[in-house]
Amino acid sequence: MGIGVRGRQADKASSSWRAARLLFPAVCCSCLLLTFLCLPAPAQTGAWMRQRVGSLAWLHAVFFLDENRGWAVGSRGTLLATMDGGKSWQAKSQPTVDVLRDIYFTDDQNGWLLCEANLYDLKSKDDPRTYLMQTSDGGENWKRINIRGADVDARLVRAVFSQGGRGWAFGEEGTIFTTRDSGVSWTRLQSPTRHLLLGGTFIDEDRGWLVGAGATIIQTSDGGETWHLSRLADASQNGVRFAATSFVNNRLGWAVGSGGTIYHTINGGRTWQQQASGIATDLFDVKFLDAVEGWAVGAEGTIIYTNDGGLHWTAERSGTEHPLERIFFADRKHGWAVGFGGTVVAYVRTEAPRLSK
Repeated sequence: MGIGVRGRQADKASSSWRAARLLFPAVCCSCLLLTFLCLPAPAQTGAWMRQRVGSLAWLHAVFFLDENRGWAVGSRGTLLATMDGGKSWQAKSQPTVDVLRDIYFTDDQNGWLLCEANLYDLKSKDDPRTYLMQTSDGGENWKRINIRGADVDARLVRAVFSQGGRGWAFGEEGTIFTTRDSGVSWTRLQSPTRHLLLGGTFIDEDRGWLVGAGATIIQTSDGGETWHLSRLADASQNGVRFAATSFVNNRLGWAVGSGGTIYHTINGGRTWQQQASGIATDLFDVKFLDAVEGWAVGAEGTIIYTNDGGLHWTAERSGTEHPLERIFFADRKHGWAVGFGGTVVAYVRTEAPRLSK
């Protein structure tokens, strides 16, 4: 009887040992995988560096198709282009002598310029102050398109387009125009504000936000047919002049403006809460790459950065004291900011190698 028990115990021990031998490799693999996942991510390093452009024009906008091909535009019809990420810039033939306020491409061939004429240069009182120019050959040639129905004195400062040919142009006195045919024809939209609109973004052909003076933030979910005016949580900030906004989806967004002001929304713009930027200089543009990582630029060469959704911002060296008016990122690793005096600064991020232990 005892021998039988000892035999059964021995069989159990042998079975447990065989199971442990079979299980050991899987456990080891799991531990190795867990250890690998727990290793710190590669450190991200990068710096902003000034690029030579051969121009002293005040650059108002920049746009890149990818990490190599891009354009910068500005005063007196300045149109600069690069094919190597800004290592070299070439001045293109001026499509106009007027100010180029904005540039946008939907693909490598089709793009738009938003142009503003000097009032003293207008040949006739019937000539519009603002108009568009369109290219269908990658910026080699441009043709003028007037925004029909616009007041000749209307000053539009920004234009954004969707991939499907929908577009919006906006500016003084809350003026908003939209196009559904890639800029061929334009329709004026009803606006809930008379304040100057300075910045905006659309995440698709329906949902968008525009911001401006008087702490103005308006939003639409039907392509601009109707707009809703947002209110700041702190009424004392109603004098803020918002210059730009950035959204990463239909809920998370940021707006920046005068005095280093930054506001954040988590509900698509219904309510906004202020964030501490740590600076007092005016901010002119903002770009978030995802829900946590974002950049903002402004006066005196200001560049600030966050990697926690704006809870904390840190100042970055820009290499210039000139105002930086616009910022653009082609992807997470390649960005540019442009501004006064032909200023172009570029950012390239690299991954530092893991340190072996």
